[in-house]
Amino acid sequence: MPEDTRTRIQDIALRLFTEQGYEATSLREIAEELGVTKAALYYHFRTKDDIVTSLVDMRVQEIEKLLAWFRSQPRTPETRRELVVRYARMLRERRYLQITRFLERNQTALRANPEFIRIREALLEITTELSEPDDPPAVKLSRSMSLFALHAGKWVMHSETVPEEEMNEAALEVALRLVEP
Repeated sequence: MPEDTRTRIQDIALRLFTEQGYEATSLREIAEELGVTKAALYYHFRTKDDIVTSLVDMRVQEIEKLLAWFRSQPRTPETRRELVVRYARMLRERRYLQITRFLERNQTALRANPEFIRIREALLEITTELSEPDDPPAVKLSRSMSLFALHAGKWVMHSETVPEEEMNEAALEVALRLVEP
């Protein structure tokens, strides 16, 4: 049951942080939404930063698992493409998408937060792994941009009237072109 409550707290906090902003959301509001006292909330999370840490941990763990898989494979075009496909699949997961949306909407409030820095470093690590040290700069940039193309499909094109699945496929198609220029 505690894990269930913990997950509910994360869900409510994630929604409120995204809708109202991290700075504008209080622990009291999260407790009220959950229907518990602030003291009961403290049992699971003492601060808003503790909630952010728990959310970022999930994302970083997924990226680390992806990196571990990639590092265990031969460095081939097929492996790089598979990394992009797997990353695209991660981005489509509801929870991962919610955390990404929260982080993107609260960049200013979280810019100095160690967890925000940690997620940025994990993403930079994965983009670095896509290239070899002696690859030309244009190849390194193209491969790095392959992952950002997947994000662009979610955020840059959000106002288009294209169905989400079609947009996801278009972003993946562009990403796969970029990963092997």
